[in-house]
Amino acid sequence: MKQDYYEILGISKGASAAEIKKAYRKKAIEYHPDKNPGDSKAEEMFKKAAEAYEVLSDPDKKARYDQYGHAAFEGGGFGGGGMNMEDIFSQFGDIFGSAFGGGFSGFGGFGGGQRRVKGSNLRIRVTLDLEEVANGVEKKVKVKRKVQAPGVTYKTCATCGGSGQITKITNTILGRMQTATPCTQCGGSGQTIDSKPSDSDAHGLQVREETVSIQIPPGVESGMQLKVSGKGNEAPGNGVPGDLLVAIETREHPTLKREGDNLHYDLYISMPDAVLGTSKEIDTVGGKVRIKLEAGIQSGKILRLRHKGIKSLNGYGTGDLLVHVNVWTPRELNKEQRAFFERMQEDENFAPKPEKSEKSFFEKVKDMFS
Repeated sequence: MKQDYYEILGISKGASAAEIKKAYRKKAIEYHPDKNPGDSKAEEMFKKAAEAYEVLSDPDKKARYDQYGHAAFEGGGFGGGGMNMEDIFSQFGDIFGSAFGGGFSGFGGFGGGQRRVKGSNLRIRVTLDLEEVANGVEKKVKVKRKVQAPGVTYKTCATCGGSGQITKITNTILGRMQTATPCTQCGGSGQTIDSKPSDSDAHGLQVREETVSIQIPPGVESGMQLKVSGKGNEAPGNGVPGDLLVAIETREHPTLKREGDNLHYDLYISMPDAVLGTSKEIDTVGGKVRIKLEAGIQSGKILRLRHKGIKSLNGYGTGDLLVHVNVWTPRELNKEQRAFFERMQEDENFAPKPEKSEKSFFEKVKDMFS
């Protein structure tokens, strides 16, 4: 089981944005690879702290985490999962300031100084049917992304000498202080373009259309976001590609209504069917099924079809399909029908006789949520 994000940072759920940032900075400095060379446990804690901060520092992600826990970010990268060192330094390097000699170490080298630039992220929206939500689906989408043009070459940046940083030494009352900032000439990559094709942009990139396969797990909901690592825009030189962020939307089903992992279906039957019993065909996310209704079934009866709902996003089983039986009362009657029901008004067999086993409306609602 994954460790709680609040526990990782050592804060409470009510922590402010400033307190979350302060707690992350403290943890990241404590477990920074420069302070713990060769310590795999420290590196793992460093990554966990960054993952926790990525979620808790974003109001939308934090709200989803507070409601659903880790389940909101499982199954393909919804949010914070699977951060690597390149992600961490690219997104959060400025938080550490001068804690390590004024410049946060570069990706992979931890102390080498060179910074691997990350390409920009791309965002798309994918709309799913309820059947696709219930069972999971693979979607193939066409994405226009920037990639390095064939034949582009790079050379060492003359301004920073390939380090990706500009170092300054300043005399202060406390002594000589060293600070390092990313090189503005190369953007911190340590490289500039030597030559490039005429049809590429200033960074040696071209726009290409590519088909990307997206694995969407069962149980997703509208508003969730899936991250496909490395399928955003590429970066110049030795940089790393950005990510493809997939916003999930769901279409409304004509007869089925979702509530968490459960589904609801309103079934309307005639009075003769209710009295005599019948069988009816209903919709499920797996196709149509036929159910049997016993003679004398009451309006408001709820039939539970086990495991005919939505698969849980966190893998904890499948919800149910709740069939709500509604007996339809005709609004108009002919003379013969009216005469029959007028006679039945005095018939004791038609008088309501609810049994103790018959649950009230409030008890049925309580059962649905239990």
